Amino acid sequence: MSLVVAALYKFVSLPDFAEKQQPLLSFCQAHDIKGTILLAPEGINGTIAGSRQAIDSVLSFLRSDPRLEDLEHKESHAESPPFQRMKVRLKKEIVTIGLSEVNPNEQVGTYVDPKDWNTLLNDPEVTVIDTRNDYEVSIGTFQKAQNPNTKSFREFPEYVFHQLDPKQHKKVALFCTGGIRCEKASSFMISQGFKEVYHLKGGILKYLEEVPESESLWEGECFVFDERIAVRHALEPGTYDLCASCGHPISEADKTSPQYEKGISCPHCFETLSEGKKERQMEKQRQIELANRRSVNG
Repeated sequence: MSLVVAALYKFVSLPDFAEKQQPLLSFCQAHDIKGTILLAPEGINGTIAGSRQAIDSVLSFLRSDPRLEDLEHKESHAESPPFQRMKVRLKKEIVTIGLSEVNPNEQVGTYVDPKDWNTLLNDPEVTVIDTRNDYEVSIGTFQKAQNPNTKSFREFPEYVFHQLDPKQHKKVALFCTGGIRCEKASSFMISQGFKEVYHLKGGILKYLEEVPESESLWEGECFVFDERIAVRHALEPGTYDLCASCGHPISEADKTSPQYEKGISCPHCFETLSEGKKERQMEKQRQIELANRRSVNG
């Protein structure tokens, strides 16, 4: 049976966020939902998977709160469970930039629908910025997009301080996986004096879902934070796996490298992997293979 995967977020003031944790967790568990939902004073963010009926029930439960009645979500499908358990976590931020004064509930940039995004990308006056982390950008991004080369979203403000100037970069277009990071990034950039800041509504996932491949300016695949690893146009499953040692997405070409050893190392971590970490990964892989042999032999 195909499972529905629902990605959702909303910036909204939730001073009672901690009180929502247990009722939400219990409701999800009662409907056999798996995934992770983050709650913070600034809103909600999460990805969950379950049956069609179960996902609909959880979305209705969330939208029964008047502050979340217009909560939007994006859907895809998975043949096997992308998550192993259900977690509802309390956080200071639903996406961490590390600056308490950045508040998307007070100001954000201009939303751009996927159907209008190409026009913005083709405008020579627009600086296009991928707000995702370097390992995500490495497997796919939009044509002409700048890569800030960040290891975490916390580094994005430093990139703006050193590489961008409101007087020089008068039109800026931001994008990310599902829309949440670029929404917060747009709020930050406006606070720094940037006047025209645009961001892709619904993120890359909505673009890949709605824009035909023949018209697309997307190149490569889009990294996602579940067991699918990556998706392509029309949200079809991608071709990447994940290195069990460093968490970097690995391609079929990476697997042909002498530095790749299943479950142990890949070209992205081979040279920095400590002997201790390597030994632990070898033992983990040995246990996995042993368990697999046992299940095959019944």
